[in-house]
Amino acid sequence: MKDKWSAMADPTRREILSLLRKRDMTAGEIADRFNISNATISHHLKILREAELVTAEKEKQTITYRINMTVFQEFLAGIAAVFGKGGDSHEKE
Repeated sequence: MKDKWSAMADPTRREILSLLRKRDMTAGEIADRFNISNATISHHLKILREAELVTAEKEKQTITYRINMTVFQEFLAGIAAVFGKGGDSHEKE
């Protein structure tokens, strides 16, 4: 499994996740939103799948991607734990 931090580090992958938060999309629909090659989009989608941030469902020749909200929410909760309430442990009392 790819590291979620590495997957989220790329701005294109963050934009893909933002699109998928709104609705499930096919690879072609995602590619239409970017000015980069389909192969590059496929590479980004592969990294997001390996990090388990998105899932892919194939029906005939079409692959539909959706955000994996469970994993995504766990990832965000981990970030909140680091920078949220737990982040003030170095303050003087």
